[in-house]
Amino acid sequence: MLSRVLSGAVVGVDAYLVRVEADVANGIPNFSTVGLPQGAVREGKERVVAAIKNSGFVLPPRRITINLAPADVRKEGSAFDLPIAVGILASTGQLSDRLLGEYALLGELGLDGTLRPVRGALPIAVEVRARRLRGLILPASNLGEAAVVRGIQVLGANDLREVAGFLERQGDLTRPARRATPDDTPPGALPDLADVRGQEQAKRALEVAAAGAHNIMMVGPPGSGKTMLARRIPSILPPLTLEEALETTKVHSVSGLLEPGQALVSARPFRAPHHTVSDAGLIGGGSPPRPGEVSLAHHGVLFLDELPEFRRNVLEVLRQPLEDAEVTISRASLSLTYPARFMLAAAMNPCPCGYFGDPTRTCTCAPQALGRYLAKVSGPLLDRIDLHVEVPAVRYRELATGRSGEPSEVVRERVTRARDAQRRRFGAGATLYANAHMRAREIREHCRLSAGCDALLRTAINRLSLSARAYHRILKIARTLADLRDAAEIGTADVAEAIQYRSLDRLLRS
Repeated sequence: MLSRVLSGAVVGVDAYLVRVEADVANGIPNFSTVGLPQGAVREGKERVVAAIKNSGFVLPPRRITINLAPADVRKEGSAFDLPIAVGILASTGQLSDRLLGEYALLGELGLDGTLRPVRGALPIAVEVRARRLRGLILPASNLGEAAVVRGIQVLGANDLREVAGFLERQGDLTRPARRATPDDTPPGALPDLADVRGQEQAKRALEVAAAGAHNIMMVGPPGSGKTMLARRIPSILPPLTLEEALETTKVHSVSGLLEPGQALVSARPFRAPHHTVSDAGLIGGGSPPRPGEVSLAHHGVLFLDELPEFRRNVLEVLRQPLEDAEVTISRASLSLTYPARFMLAAAMNPCPCGYFGDPTRTCTCAPQALGRYLAKVSGPLLDRIDLHVEVPAVRYRELATGRSGEPSEVVRERVTRARDAQRRRFGAGATLYANAHMRAREIREHCRLSAGCDALLRTAINRLSLSARAYHRILKIARTLADLRDAAEIGTADVAEAIQYRSLDRLLRS
C-alpha cells in the first residue's frame, strides 16, 4: 500500500516542500530510503523503527520503501523522521490518510517516539503558507517560531502518538497561545553608552554610524575603549521591524541558533568572531553549507576586533557582502545565497605595539613592521568602511569624573527619528532601509549639494586622494548628518564633518 505525506526542507534560508512516499509491500523484510538522503536522513530509519514500536504501533515484517521527492535534490537533517513514520503507519492501515494532503509534517523522533526540535521551522512555515496548505504539524518546541507566520494552522505535538491521534480525529494538538511580534528591546537590557567615560568624538561617530547603518572603524591604543564602544552599538540601534525580525530569524533558524521556545530574534544581532575565524566561518560554507558570521549578523552588527590580526584572505572575502548585502556560495551541486546586510564595526591599533602617535607612550615598532601591519588592511576594504575614527587614550580626569554621558536610550531616539526620515524618503516598498544602502542613482537624487558644499568636497577629494567610492561614502554620511538634525538639505557643516571621518585614509595607505 502506498501513502503520501508532505514535509519540507531548507536550501539556504528558503524552503521547499518534499513529498514523502511510503510503500509497504510483501517481500523480504527491508527498509530502504531513496531520493538522495544524506547523513541524518539515512540514519533516520533506525529512529523511525524504534519510535513506531515504542509508541505502541506495529511494524510488519515487510519491504518498506521511502521516496523523498523531488529525488534530484539532496535531503539533509532529521526533520523527515515524523513524516516517514506517519507514512509507514498510513501505508499499513494504522492511520487514516484523510488529512495527510492538508498538513505538512516535520520533526525528529526519539527512540521512544518523542518529538525533538528541528532547524528551519520558520522558512518551512512560510513555504507551507505559499503553497496554500491548511497547516503545519511540528514539535511543540518549534511552535512559537513557526507560529509567527500568519494564515496557516501551526500545531505542536510532543510525540508520535499525539500526531496519530490528531490525524485519526481522536485528539487535538497544541496551538500557539499568541503569535509573537518583535519586541522593542529596551536599551537598559543592553550595555549602556553612558558607561563610557570621555570619547565624545567616538560616541558621536557611533551615533552617525547607527543613524545611517554605516560601517565604522575605530583606531586607537590598547585600553582606549574601542571594544567597549563597539559592544554598545546595538543599544543605540532602532528596534527591528517585523520584516527585519523575520529575515533575521530565518537565518538563525536554519543555523539552529534559536533558543528552545524562542519565536523571533527580537534584538539586533551582535556577532564578534575571533580573529582566527576561517573564511568559511565568516562568509559561510562547509558541507552541507551553513550561514557564516556575516549572515548571522544580518540586520545587526558584525564586530571585528584587532582587524589586522585577521588573515588577509578572510578580510578580502568581506568585500562582496559589504557591497551586495548578500553572500553567494557556489558548489558543484548547488548555489546558495544568504542575506548579509549588516553594519561592520572594526577596531585596530595604529601599529603592532599600539602606541604610534600616542602623546604619552613611545612607539617601539620599526618602520618596516609598521608598514606591514597597516598593509594588512587593503585599500578596497578600507573604501568600504564609511567612518574612520581615532579613539585616543582616556585621560585620568575623564575616568575619575562622576559624570556620565548620554544614556543609550536618548541617543537611540535620535537614531530612530533619523531612520524614520530615511524610510519616508525612500518610500514604501523600497528595498533600502538606510542611507548606507543607497546606490549611485539614489545618491544623485537625495544627496544634492550646494555650490559651497561641492567646492569643499572637491578640495578634500583632491588633497586626500580619495577614491570614487570614498566620494560616495562622504555623500552618504553627509546625508545622515543632515537627517540627524532633521534638515531637508545637506549643509556645509555636514560635508565638513563627513570629510573628517575619512581622515585616516592616508595613514592606513602609507
